[in-house]
Amino acid sequence: MKVSIHWTYKHPKGRQIELTSDFLPANEALFLVEDFEKTSRVKDIVFYDTSDQSWSKKELQQYVKGIETEPHDIVAFFDGGYDIDTRKAGLGVSIYFTQNNKQYRVRKNSSFDELESNNEAEYAAFWLLLQELENLGVHHIEVTFKGDSQVVLNQLSGDWPVYEDEFIRWIDRIEDKMKKLGIKPIYEPISRKLNKECDQLALQALNGIEIDSRIELQNG
Repeated sequence: MKVSIHWTYKHPKGRQIELTSDFLPANEALFLVEDFEKTSRVKDIVFYDTSDQSWSKKELQQYVKGIETEPHDIVAFFDGGYDIDTRKAGLGVSIYFTQNNKQYRVRKNSSFDELESNNEAEYAAFWLLLQELENLGVHHIEVTFKGDSQVVLNQLSGDWPVYEDEFIRWIDRIEDKMKKLGIKPIYEPISRKLNKECDQLALQALNGIEIDSRIELQNG
């Protein structure tokens, strides 16, 4: 979860000013506040998450401690490729997360038959991504979803209208699953260049190469 810090800075001569930080990972925000408080010039500290919910320092500390053993700080990527001749789709997903103070990456791909378009393959890839998040035990937490499909991400966010019946069916399934898991989505469209990992996974699926891996990432 990311939060912004809202606090009052009190100058030794009595002048006060209200300050607000950018959104930061919760543990980083708490670390900075601990440092701020050493100056004895800070008061009225409140944290706000991306849903505009307020948190006290104690509440945020309890939250951070409670999620240490569960996947958090999750960034999830997806991509779908489509072969119009065979009507076969290749789906690729990758998930980066922190658990027990260690960082991990999961990669998964799959093939899917009888789809109608590349956009539908992108929806199928997003569905595969949700299934992998469920397998990891992700629940009641913020997840950042990244992909190069403007259609999928803008339709899921509600920024673009949806007219196609097949897309509506995918969206209904996806929204039901996210509601069940308690996932708070953040949608971030990215360029194809920044989505090469999942593009390669999708291509490997189309070529019959199966990938299913989980590794611990080494710092640095």
